Amino acid sequence: MSDIKIPPGRVTPWHQTNWDWRAAGNFIGGGTGTGLLFFSTLAAGSADSYRIMALIALAFIGGGLTCVWLEIGKPFRAINVFFHPHTSWMTREGMVAVPVFLCGLAAAWFGGGIFVGMAALLGIVFLYCQGRILQASKGIPAWREPKIVPLILSTGFVEGAGLAAVLSAVLPGEGPRWLAGVLLGALILRRIAWTMYFKAVEQSGLPKKAMDVLRPFGAKFEMLGQLAPEILIVAGIFYGAVLPGLTLVAGLVAAASGWWLKYTIVARAAYNQGYALPVLPVRGQGEVKPGIKPGWTK
Repeated sequence: MSDIKIPPGRVTPWHQTNWDWRAAGNFIGGGTGTGLLFFSTLAAGSADSYRIMALIALAFIGGGLTCVWLEIGKPFRAINVFFHPHTSWMTREGMVAVPVFLCGLAAAWFGGGIFVGMAALLGIVFLYCQGRILQASKGIPAWREPKIVPLILSTGFVEGAGLAAVLSAVLPGEGPRWLAGVLLGALILRRIAWTMYFKAVEQSGLPKKAMDVLRPFGAKFEMLGQLAPEILIVAGIFYGAVLPGLTLVAGLVAAASGWWLKYTIVARAAYNQGYALPVLPVRGQGEVKPGIKPGWTK
């Protein structure tokens, strides 16, 4: 029924304008920061290295939240985000952000102790809230797919492990050698999550313009964002003694491809529902006819 000829305009899905690159920046900063906060507990080669990693992680999270604050337009309205914990995942994200920063700063100050683990776990909760924010956006078909939650979680882990691999290579102290294997495992999980997400939106249908964004992106993402860092990591495992920078480059590529993924889904594929009818109304008695979804893939 999506092939019915209907004049374009505000009948077919159109690109929403409320969330732009600044919203994408929140998911990029939040995912990278919480992922790095988690892996810094494992990858830091010394207390000083952990302090630097933790502060960089908090800077990413704070940068992301600043992007949202800039998007609001009226800065003092930001306080409203704390008033709806029973209905809003954005409120829950904001409420979790406070202890994340308190524990993260305490962990950086002491360079160890219980606050390190607390900051890492709270960061994972923050990341989960971000995935649920997108899923709860029912008006945007590319966001409301439930499999976007494991995709957001997995790419946050990839970004965090990628930056942890980069920082552990340049900061004082020797990072664990198994970090490259952890990054490879996170990349494999992200590949699975992306495949499941894309198959789900293909089966359920998307606005055609959203699919026109995701389909070509997916082909490039799987080659440049997934296969390339995976090959670099495997090469680094075998030839790391000769070419020690392979894992570092793989970490950079893995993190950057996560940012690319989020920007594409949040800012570019954000077409709304449009005027879709599940069934056509029938006056009086009569057979219910299939609905119409103009501008959709199915």
